[in-house]
Amino acid sequence: MTSTVAAALPHWDLSGVYPGLQSPEFTAGFQEIIAEIDRLVALFDTQEVGQQPPTPLDGAGVTAFETVVTRYNAVLARVHTLQAYIQSFVATNSRDNRAQARHSELQRQQVRLAQLNTRFTAWIGALDGEALLAQSPLARDHAFMLERARLRAAHLMSPPEEALAAELVLTGSTAWTKLYENVTSQLMVPVELDGATRALPMPAVRNLAYEGDRTRRRQGYEAELQAWAGAAVPIAAALNGIQGEVNTLAARRQWDSPLAASLFNSNIDRETLEAMLSAAVESFADFRRYLHAKARLLGVPHLAWYDLFAPVGTSTRVWKFDQAADFIVAEFGTYSPRLQDFAARAFRERWIDAEPRPGKRDGAFCMWVRADESRILANFKPAFGGMSTLAHELGHGYHNLNLAGCTMLQRTTPMTLAETASIFCETIIRQAGLAHAGPAEQIAILEASLAGHCQVVVDISCRFRFEQAAFTARQARELSVDELNALMLDAQRQTYGDGLDPAYLHPYMWAAKGHYYSGGRSFYNYPYMFGLLFGLGLYARYQQDPGSFRARYDELLASTGLADAAALAARFDIDIRTPDFWRASLAVIRADIDRFTALVAESAK
Repeated sequence: MTSTVAAALPHWDLSGVYPGLQSPEFTAGFQEIIAEIDRLVALFDTQEVGQQPPTPLDGAGVTAFETVVTRYNAVLARVHTLQAYIQSFVATNSRDNRAQARHSELQRQQVRLAQLNTRFTAWIGALDGEALLAQSPLARDHAFMLERARLRAAHLMSPPEEALAAELVLTGSTAWTKLYENVTSQLMVPVELDGATRALPMPAVRNLAYEGDRTRRRQGYEAELQAWAGAAVPIAAALNGIQGEVNTLAARRQWDSPLAASLFNSNIDRETLEAMLSAAVESFADFRRYLHAKARLLGVPHLAWYDLFAPVGTSTRVWKFDQAADFIVAEFGTYSPRLQDFAARAFRERWIDAEPRPGKRDGAFCMWVRADESRILANFKPAFGGMSTLAHELGHGYHNLNLAGCTMLQRTTPMTLAETASIFCETIIRQAGLAHAGPAEQIAILEASLAGHCQVVVDISCRFRFEQAAFTARQARELSVDELNALMLDAQRQTYGDGLDPAYLHPYMWAAKGHYYSGGRSFYNYPYMFGLLFGLGLYARYQQDPGSFRARYDELLASTGLADAAALAARFDIDIRTPDFWRASLAVIRADIDRFTALVAESAK
């Protein structure tokens, strides 16, 4: 097929939303959204939403409910699109002061929406739910949201306290998050390469971990650690500030712990989490077999931290961006024309920002913009792993496509289920790559996949243990940089074990991972493991009965905000509260490890 995109790494295009931050259209749109929030506040006041016990649900009460929900959904959707548009500038250039200023202005308006959300939750929690469902089709369409609001209402502080908490978040966790993002995205790191010292942005330095030359990987690792050490004090302050706020609010809202609040927000229970984590611990020995085999390929006794992403094997394919795009579009077509058309549109309409550059945040993400549109941020690497990341993020976009018919209150998808489509799409690409590869290329493809899976199972377990320990210790006092380093190293030793050289771990991973700094959210880690293993489990079901699976899969994606994880899994006869399902998903990875180790052994003959 012809090339889908030009050879140059693209920047995303959001000109269809607004022509630019300085355009009259953007200014008018921003002001209109403020006016809409004003009108929504007035409606809440008129209907006395959350201000007093609701009156009996007569016809007028049902009409009031439907009016409030309809208007609330509409305003949330417009604010979300504006937020995504501004974020597109901030995420790709944190030095853009105009975008930062607009972002700050919008955050002040979002505080007002957060206060309305608290009032709305309290109002819903006090309504006669059964009577409302019986009388209102709109309520029945939002039944899961209503039940969640009822449960959440039991954990609300008093209305004045919740209003104050929403205001203080701007100078609390939101401010700490902004500090973290600005410091890390603007960090220029001196690194010695090829006999010369160059200053590179942190994402470029971290990308050196993918270099084939071990000396360059080590130089990048050493420069990275030195840079994190120099920036550690403000980053530690950000982490202490965020965790202190989360601990305080969780206690005041009568959650047993920040983890309990996180599990509720993730639509799973403690039994499910423990079943998954126990299966993960059982798999550590398999992952260490993989790490030992990779060490043999690299000719070293033990992998150092900077070897985790070292390329191995020999790929006969050059995965430049345009080639990756063509491959993804073609292989998505083997699943369904709808998935293929979606991917082709994303590349054609420039939904992807792929070029690493100063000021741009590290990593990759997909953000929903409006209707069926998403945008994808990547820092593309010309390797199979870079293509795999694109497929993963396009999976998020496909999920958003299926949610397009949902209202804002219906589409709230927890992190546990947000990875479902991304893992599925990533697996399609991995299987396609393996099907047409010789032994050396299979090693390269399997290793890229296993490196990612090791991150999601082993490293996520590490991050979870670190975060548990940090939250517990933070209840007593702030933690120093040295203490945070010690907690991280301890968690790495517990999870990686003898799979890594203990002399070359990464004590500053608490600074490198932005997941710890996502505003007031806590435990932004285990949902990735859930997503990987749930996605792999679904892919296994697809292989067993493709026709039946396709008929239900898009409906599942469209329903991730309409039921909890256990109920959605039950549609595919999956019980997520027992270790057996998670063991079965991990067995898919174990088979890849077995295949990888066998190929390594064969290559050594």
